[in-house]
Amino acid sequence: MREILGRRLRRLLGVSPDGAKGNSRRDGRPSALLDAALTCATAWQWPVLPGVGLAAEPAGRRSGRPGDGTAPTAGGPGRCACPDPGCVVPGAHPFDPGLLAATTDARMVRWWWTGRPDAPVILATGGRAPCAVSLPAAAGARALQRLDAMGVRLGPVLATPTRMAILVSPYSLERLGELLYAKDCVPSSLRFHGEGGYLVLPPSRIGGGRVRWERAPQAGPERPWLPDVEAVVDALVEASTGASGGSSRLAY
Repeated sequence: MREILGRRLRRLLGVSPDGAKGNSRRDGRPSALLDAALTCATAWQWPVLPGVGLAAEPAGRRSGRPGDGTAPTAGGPGRCACPDPGCVVPGAHPFDPGLLAATTDARMVRWWWTGRPDAPVILATGGRAPCAVSLPAAAGARALQRLDAMGVRLGPVLATPTRMAILVSPYSLERLGELLYAKDCVPSSLRFHGEGGYLVLPPSRIGGGRVRWERAPQAGPERPWLPDVEAVVDALVEASTGASGGSSRLAY
């Protein structure tokens, strides 16, 4: 009986029979989400937590056959797993635990994604963690072209199905306010993710589809390099002016 209980505990903690911890799903396949969460939390010291994710799709509506790699594991057509039937950011926000629970503790991260291997990876922005500026996808592509032409060095850039976010060094609200006050106008389609905010990181799946890296972090254990917000905001404001998606309704 002790041996059986020990095996169950090792599976729960992601520990192999020889004592080494493995990043595995309940079905034994490697969990890219757990790997991503652990890299952020331990190698880069970025606080993360699991997102609410998508509601499970009824079995009768699933496409494909179980075990053939085509059957989805979660999510109807973008329906959030939170109690709000009108959620405007389906799957792409914290719920339980809340944002304040974000951590860099590997044991907590492993425990969260062992229980919920398909949970999106949420980065709590600000503090010592990266901040970000996001804009509609088409405007983001224009901004990247402009920044490249200007020779601006960029760090990681992530893309959701409808938006793009450029990660930048942490900034304060006061610093951001001074920077934006100098602008003639700031499009409402441009959004700022600072202290108390969050981002969904790749390879999470949310209501509109997969989150991916448009510009991936460099390989290796070092923290990804990040530009200052001043270096990118002019190009982002210009690219966002007149862009669609300028309402206050969030879209991921």
